[in-house]
Amino acid sequence: MNVPTDLKYAKSDEWIRVEGEVATIGISDYAQDALSDIVYVDLPQVGASYTAGQPFGSVESVKAQSDVYLPVGGTVTAVNEALGQTPELVNSDPFGAGWLVKIQLTDAAPLAGLMDAAAYTAFCAGRAH
Repeated sequence: MNVPTDLKYAKSDEWIRVEGEVATIGISDYAQDALSDIVYVDLPQVGASYTAGQPFGSVESVKAQSDVYLPVGGTVTAVNEALGQTPELVNSDPFGAGWLVKIQLTDAAPLAGLMDAAAYTAFCAGRAH
């Protein structure tokens, strides 16, 4: 399982990379592996605003459909349009080309409650896959 150390992780298996006031969000390697072959990604409109913990879209695989949640509050500034044609990028490159949304942070306070790579690795190890 790949768990980059420069990211923060939510218990709902999203990752977040914060660069200044902008955050990029995707799903973890653990999540994409559990879902298996991703066939569809439903993403929000640019300009949509969400509070921390609110679902902003979903990822569908041959096995299941799973909501994705915003780990912090923010307004969507970009969605990964490439996923419309190639949703499998979430499987092949979940931390790079498979990102889901970019947001302008409006509530960064929940970042303090997210897990670092070591804590997330331990959290995943305690779950059945």
